[in-house]
Amino acid sequence: MKIKVSVVIPNYNGEKYLSNCLKSLKRQSFKDFEIIVVDDGSKDGSAKRARYRIRKEGGYPPVHFLMLRRNAGFAAAVNAGIKKSAAPLVLLLNNDTIAEKHFVEKMYMAMRRNPGVFSASAKMLNMHNRRLADDCGDMYCALGYAFSPAKDKPAEAFRRSTYVFAACAGAAIYRKDDLELLGGFDELHFAYLEDIDLGYRARLAGFKNIYAPGAKVLHAGSGFSGSRYNEFKVALSSRNNVYLIYKNMPVWQLIVNAPFLIAGFAVKAVFFAAKGLGGTYTKGLAEGIRMSKGPGRNRRVDFSRVPGHIQLRTEAELLRNMLRLL
Repeated sequence: MKIKVSVVIPNYNGEKYLSNCLKSLKRQSFKDFEIIVVDDGSKDGSAKRARYRIRKEGGYPPVHFLMLRRNAGFAAAVNAGIKKSAAPLVLLLNNDTIAEKHFVEKMYMAMRRNPGVFSASAKMLNMHNRRLADDCGDMYCALGYAFSPAKDKPAEAFRRSTYVFAACAGAAIYRKDDLELLGGFDELHFAYLEDIDLGYRARLAGFKNIYAPGAKVLHAGSGFSGSRYNEFKVALSSRNNVYLIYKNMPVWQLIVNAPFLIAGFAVKAVFFAAKGLGGTYTKGLAEGIRMSKGPGRNRRVDFSRVPGHIQLRTEAELLRNMLRLL
């Protein structure tokens, strides 16, 4: 069997989810794929138990387990899985998902039919209410906000394939050669917004990202952090957003977007203050500045290699997305 797709599943303390995720892949109509479970320093033994169940039950596609000694974060875990992958296409899948029968096939075909695209984002449905979408590809805007236009909206409204700013890495497929060309996921992010950063860099490199509505997974959500808003998630998201902006916007774009970014950060500060997380949010912003000046200083995109028309096109996209959000 020729491996055409490598499915990489990062796992951290995923006992509640991992087994069902793997069983859904066992039932796939498409067979030419392998599974790589990257255990990110779990303490609950979930990967070891999953490996035992797979050996006992049988009938799975090839499954490899990569055990990291410490919790290195989502970005580092998926990079390790990508490095180990044998296929030209790499499909990232959260452990708190259940894939529908034709999921891998639909993701594979989306890339076959669109040879010029960098990535394809799946149709993620709310596991507790399948009529609602969880994610159908992500957008980023001039306010400094990453958002999914489909979040908590009727899934039926998102039936057409479209271009998106970035694929949600919870269920997305990439070309391995292009991933390596772009340097993979930035591990300084640890978790959160690493997929937006990758999609942003892909856009600046001239690639496109799409949404594949036929590829469906059920998604529990917040399987890693435990809730939609918490100190861990807010701190990392705010830090990473500052770093993302530093990396991907040339000086002229920072100047143009400064009023929007300041307004966006101010609104978020008020929002999180109302939830008792205002201090966490502002500390995260400060940490993002420090990270940009420190370990992330040399990871800024070389804009001398980004054609002016691509820079202008990206800015126009950020402005359109801002209007769409508002």
